[in-house]
Amino acid sequence: MTKQQEPRALIVIFGATGDLAMRKLYPSIFNLCRNGQIDENVAIIGAARKPWNHMEFRQRVLESISNNLESDESPNAFLSRFYYQQVDVTDEASYKELHHLVIDLEEKYDTDGNRMFYLAMAPEFFGMIAQRIDRFGLKNSDGWTRLVIEKPFGHDLASAQKLNNEVREAFDEDQIYRIDHYLGKEMVQNIEVIRFANGIFGHLWNNQFISNIQITSSESLGVEERFHFYNQSGAARDMVQNHMLQMLALLAMEPPITLDTDEVRSEKIKVFRAMRRIKPDKVDEYFVRGQYDRGEINGKQVVSYQEEHEDLKGSNTETFVAGKIYIDNYRWAGVPFYIRTGKRMAEKAAKIVVEFKNMPMNLYYDEKDKQQPNLLVINVQPEEGVTLHLNAKSNKPGTQAEPIKLSYLYNHKSGMRSPEAYEKLLLDCMLGDATNFTHWDEVALSWAFIDSVIEGWKRKKPNFPNYKAGTMGPDAAHELLEKDGFHWWPIKDI
Repeated sequence: MTKQQEPRALIVIFGATGDLAMRKLYPSIFNLCRNGQIDENVAIIGAARKPWNHMEFRQRVLESISNNLESDESPNAFLSRFYYQQVDVTDEASYKELHHLVIDLEEKYDTDGNRMFYLAMAPEFFGMIAQRIDRFGLKNSDGWTRLVIEKPFGHDLASAQKLNNEVREAFDEDQIYRIDHYLGKEMVQNIEVIRFANGIFGHLWNNQFISNIQITSSESLGVEERFHFYNQSGAARDMVQNHMLQMLALLAMEPPITLDTDEVRSEKIKVFRAMRRIKPDKVDEYFVRGQYDRGEINGKQVVSYQEEHEDLKGSNTETFVAGKIYIDNYRWAGVPFYIRTGKRMAEKAAKIVVEFKNMPMNLYYDEKDKQQPNLLVINVQPEEGVTLHLNAKSNKPGTQAEPIKLSYLYNHKSGMRSPEAYEKLLLDCMLGDATNFTHWDEVALSWAFIDSVIEGWKRKKPNFPNYKAGTMGPDAAHELLEKDGFHWWPIKDI
């Protein structure tokens, strides 16, 4: 078996003192180093406004990886790779100083001139930083140069196009890596394997055998400190436009010719093109929005969304979205894809349920009993795994059947630790594999779809709040499926 290449590069993180870098990026880089997936020729520059020096920065990095350290493990070699440069992204002189440090470290670490610029910043700075990286020569080297951008990529299609134009003035599309961390999750990446490596599913993966597909991503937390951002965004922009539609695309795409990045992306883009566009005046037939009221989470009383902060009083921002999406192509015509996501729901989970059509004759059930459909359940989080629901003979007298479950839990496999999404995506970027990053065409088509939904909502004032914290959303979300003869499968114990 060929040993995976250990990439060498200089990583520059803009926003290095922020929450994302501290919670996700530094622990992920640490795990990659510990596992030998990146070699000693990798150094990291933290760029931010705080007046820190190298040692102060390394101390903060140490704090961020403290939970990952073994009791007898020394972090000194790892921390020595970290350097700090005070940068005001609006000040041109900062880029000149940063460039000097980049040149010095490239020689010290023999990085082959490979440079990754990670923008862990507010999106309004993406275009400015990208253009100044280009203007001051930071992207000119003998190796590769890549720009990693966090979501949100725009607020709607128009702003996304403007942002893309600004970034594309400095970087080519194949140099831009737009992160959607859901695409780094183990079981999201497993969707393609389950579909395309198993005839038991691959041959049945169409409208002849599948009645509906349900995608749920629920949070028990409220908006917390993100209230300002969230009130401008809402669940549709924060979750549906990216995470939910990306999972839908993986579930609905045709088998690619190969697993090359361009081939996989091409099939996903076809799904986005085939999604039935919802006219603004028809939104209520396909989508439900909600906002949480007071309720109980884990035995504790919690306040409503509008009570989280004084700035949220009277807000019309949705904290919950449920929707029915049709893919108008030969494979999926007539099959509804149901999605739901929200804050302050019963529990934190991400789950996909594929419901297969029942057998035409009810041989093993009395008239009073309903035949249980076969289900394929993909558990994305918290427990990663796959569960197949079948029917088997009951041990009771007679010929009755009863549902049974065949389960595989990824984390229960001996010695196996599921890598964090950011570990996978950072490594993919350094290896030049953009398969699990979003192409501009995917971003544009998903915004076009969501913009139409949001435009419909703008025309009618919602009756918020409309669901209690600790529940699975408003009643209308359940009615959305009931009128089609279906129901939401529970996210717990399935």
